Amino acid sequence: MLTTVSAPPVSSAAPRDLCTDCGISRTSDPKRCGHSCQFIKPDYPLLEAKVHGRARDPARPDELYFGTFRRMLRAALVAPKTGAQWTGITTRLAERLLETGAVDAVLTMAPDPADNWRPMPVLVTSAAGMAHCRGMRMGYAPLLALLEPARERGYKRLAVIGVPCQVYALRALETQLAFEQIYVIGTPCSDNTTTERFHDFLELIAQQLQAAAGSITYLEFRADFHVEVRFVDGRKKTIPFLQLPISQLPPDFFPLTCRTCVDYTNALADITVGYMGGEGEQWLLVRNARGEELLSLLGDEIRTTAPGSAGKRQGPVKGFLANTMRAAGGLPLRRMPNWLRPIVGWLMPKVGPRGLEFARARLEMKAVETVVHLRREQPARMKNMIPSHVWSLVKPYGLAPADDERR
Repeated sequence: MLTTVSAPPVSSAAPRDLCTDCGISRTSDPKRCGHSCQFIKPDYPLLEAKVHGRARDPARPDELYFGTFRRMLRAALVAPKTGAQWTGITTRLAERLLETGAVDAVLTMAPDPADNWRPMPVLVTSAAGMAHCRGMRMGYAPLLALLEPARERGYKRLAVIGVPCQVYALRALETQLAFEQIYVIGTPCSDNTTTERFHDFLELIAQQLQAAAGSITYLEFRADFHVEVRFVDGRKKTIPFLQLPISQLPPDFFPLTCRTCVDYTNALADITVGYMGGEGEQWLLVRNARGEELLSLLGDEIRTTAPGSAGKRQGPVKGFLANTMRAAGGLPLRRMPNWLRPIVGWLMPKVGPRGLEFARARLEMKAVETVVHLRREQPARMKNMIPSHVWSLVKPYGLAPADDERR
C-alpha cells in the first residue's frame, strides 16, 4: 500500500440495534451513538440550519426531496479518471484539497487488501494516494473510527468522503471533534448490505451473464434503468433493472436500517456527488459556501450544465408502494411475465422518469419504504425516526402518520 494511504487499526464495534457501523461505537466514547445516530432520534432541521445556515425551504419544493442546496448541476470531468466509478469528480475534489494544502488528510474508503469489494477506512495524505481509493466498495465501513487517529496524528484540517449515515454522525459530533476545518464530500446511498451478502448477489449476476464472479470488477446502478457490469478483460455488459435476480435474494438481504433510511442524498454534506439526476453524467448538489469552494477547486477541469427532467414518476412509485406493502406483509411480489420484461426494459429509459424526475421518484420510493417497513417491524420508532419532510413525500400516495407516529 502507498505510504501516504494508511489504515490505522480500529476497535471492535459495540453491539447496537439498527446500526450500519459508521464507526462511532468503535471510538473511545461509544456512548456518543446515543445522540449522534441517524437511526435513534435524528434532527435534520437543526443540523441543516447549523451546517448550511438554514433548513429546507418549503417555497423550493425540490428541497423537500434533496435537502438544502444552492444549486444543482449535471457534471463530468473533461478528462475522466481511469478506474473511477463515473468520471472521478469525488476523487479529484479530494486530490485538489490535498494539492492546495487546504487539508492535512482525507478520510475515505479504499479496497481491503483481502477483498477488493470490501471497504476499508483510510487516511490519505497525498493527492497521489487518492488513486488507491477510486471505484465502488460494498458493505459496512467504520469510517468515523479514524477520526481519533487523525486527531492523534496532529491533523487539524480534514476532508471526509462519506455516505449519509456516516455524515449525520459526523455533523452531530463536529463541534466536539476540535478540528479547525472539516470539508464533507457526500455520496448518495440507498441500500447497503454486508460485503458477504454482496458477494452472493454478485454470484447471481455472474451466473446470469455466464461469467465468473471473480472476473467482475465494477457494478453500477445507472439512471437509465440498467446495471453496468465491467470485467477484468475490459468487456462491459448492461442488464435492465427488471431482469436483475432480485427475487432470488433473501428478504433480509437489505437490513432494516437501509430500508428505512431517510437521507438518500446526503443532505448534511457540503457537496453531494452522485448520479441520480445526471441523465448519464454525474449530479452535483452544492449545498453551502464550502461546497462552492470545493467546486471552484476544479476550475475548467469540470464541465457543467443544468440538469434535465422528463417523464412522470407517479406510476412507478405507486407500483413500488404496492409491492413494498406486499413484501412487508410476507406476500410474494407481483412479478412481470418474463416475456414482457425485455419490452418494458426497453421502454423505461424512453418513457419513464428521467433526470430530476427519476431522482424525485427514487426519493419518494425510499420515503414509502421507510414508512411501510417501520410500521411493520419497529412501529415504536416511527415517531423519532421519520422527519416531517418524509411524511410530505408519501402523502400523495395515501400514507399519513397516525397520532402516535408523528413527532
